[in-house]
Amino acid sequence: MKNEIIGRTKRFALDCWHFCFKVPKSREYNAFVNQLIRSSSSVGANYRASQRAKSTADFINKLKIVEEECDESVYWLEIFEEVFPEHVQEISLLKKEGKELLAIIVASINTAKRNQKRN
Repeated sequence: MKNEIIGRTKRFALDCWHFCFKVPKSREYNAFVNQLIRSSSSVGANYRASQRAKSTADFINKLKIVEEECDESVYWLEIFEEVFPEHVQEISLLKKEGKELLAIIVASINTAKRNQKRN
């Protein structure tokens, strides 16, 4: 499961990058593109960091960062849906993956918190 999530988060970042490559270059679009690339790539980078956590508390904290970055990525994709409607199908797939990753991360956080309370 861990390796699957590592692969999915990396693929999510790359898929967002490929989408952003198609966005026309302009001052307005560039601001959104930069935000999406930053947040989507942060999902995978911080998930990988969580796998090297030094404690359960550290693991949870790192996953909370992943949660925030994933949610932010979905937000930017929602913005793109409104300003770049000609790519709504591709954006919808990216949003679906972002929401699935978000659900997995939230479930992992909740499990880690329950396990932490038991110990």
